[in-house]
Amino acid sequence: MIDRVQAMRIFVRIVDTSSFTRAAEALEIPRATASTTVQALESLLGVPLLVRTTRKVTLTAEGAAYYERCAQILAAIDEVESGLFNRPENLRGHLRVAMPGTIATSIVVPALSSFHALHPHVGITFGANHRSLDQIGESVDCSIELGELPDSRLLARRLGLLERVTCASPAYLARYGEPSHLDDLASHRAVTWLPTQTGRRVELEFNVAARASRVKVDGFIQVSDDHAYLACGLEGMGLIQPGRAAAAPYLASGQLVEVLPKCKPAPVAVSVAYMKSRQISPRVRAFVDWLVDVFDDAPGMARTRAKPLINPPAWPVMDAQRLHGIDVVL
Repeated sequence: MIDRVQAMRIFVRIVDTSSFTRAAEALEIPRATASTTVQALESLLGVPLLVRTTRKVTLTAEGAAYYERCAQILAAIDEVESGLFNRPENLRGHLRVAMPGTIATSIVVPALSSFHALHPHVGITFGANHRSLDQIGESVDCSIELGELPDSRLLARRLGLLERVTCASPAYLARYGEPSHLDDLASHRAVTWLPTQTGRRVELEFNVAARASRVKVDGFIQVSDDHAYLACGLEGMGLIQPGRAAAAPYLASGQLVEVLPKCKPAPVAVSVAYMKSRQISPRVRAFVDWLVDVFDDAPGMARTRAKPLINPPAWPVMDAQRLHGIDVVL
């Protein structure tokens, strides 16, 4: 007789990672154990749960339905075990979080020791996120997202507004000069940001008399990685508009110089998102509450403190259509 709860955990992790091997590594079990456990589950249930090929693992219709129920059951078990007496030190388990690399290095990671002090038995896996949570799917528990979030399958909580800065390296400015007006940008170059989500280039954006103005500035390089975007600016390849938090140490050291300070780019919304279909575990709830405090105190963030999370189903959810098709907890 198989351990049903452990079998569910193995099955869910295989689906989340789309791999028997990665699931086995994450759970620290042999790959053969993961494979035989799923076979035993399928034999017990009398239906195939997964379609296995040499390149990928996909769910059958029965497997998809079983996965959703397993995720709910495991979240409920975790909530009972982790939330006993509602004491933070009782939270246990692992979180998988995706976020842009510069958000991780400039804001989240420097404060992470405080989360560990609050919840010493919760492990975290960070992954760089250059895709939307919809593209990442169920392989993460939550994801920090920038800008609009159009996917209606998501729930999200606003963390604030990330201030941006227009800047360039001293070497670039020595070659092209420092622009004093937007009209000067016609003779300049820019590093083009190319979001993975849309594949459409993003023009430089400025606030002029409280109105957003986009300016097309030519350049020879396009990037979709935020660390590469910043690196290109540091190497003198063109004007960039990174988050102020990520650019701050380079502005302080003189490796980057702010330009057009009277025409600052509009700030970008920052949210933490999670799949609507998944029951939110106490670990995720605690991490999101911690993120709210971190972003509220972070340099380079507009002060828009979010309200505390409360337990579902009492979460207040804004009208999805009024917020680009995504449910946003404010």
